[in-house]
Amino acid sequence: MTVRVSRTFEFDAPAADVWAFISDAEQRAGAISVVDTFDVHDDRNATWHVSLPIPMIRSTISVETEEVERDPPNRVKFIGRSKAFRVTGEHVITETSTGCELANEFVVDGKLPGVESFFKRNFDAELDNLENALRRSLAPGV
Repeated sequence: MTVRVSRTFEFDAPAADVWAFISDAEQRAGAISVVDTFDVHDDRNATWHVSLPIPMIRSTISVETEEVERDPPNRVKFIGRSKAFRVTGEHVITETSTGCELANEFVVDGKLPGVESFFKRNFDAELDNLENALRRSLAPGV
């Protein structure tokens, strides 16, 4: 089973400011609660150390992430690969009359029992985390 989730956020901020956050692998990883730590290797590659509270996994999982498409300041797409799952994330920024909107889509293909059901139950909360982190980054004086 594949888990797919999409959500769009609207911001009263310039697209360039949203791009500065969403194109930064460190900021994306830092917004996700199951990412314990991460190592950024270069502009397009990072390792996320993910802790999933499911019975089959008793330690952190190393997820090798790679940006596979980048179209500044409009779109970034990444793929994360691990022994437990494969995740694809895509973020598309579109300017609006009052700022911009950010369309997000994530697809997870689990390789171990419990992975997909975990993401199905928790994706909304993780998208809330991403949105909240982005809004904090846009707030004056933060």
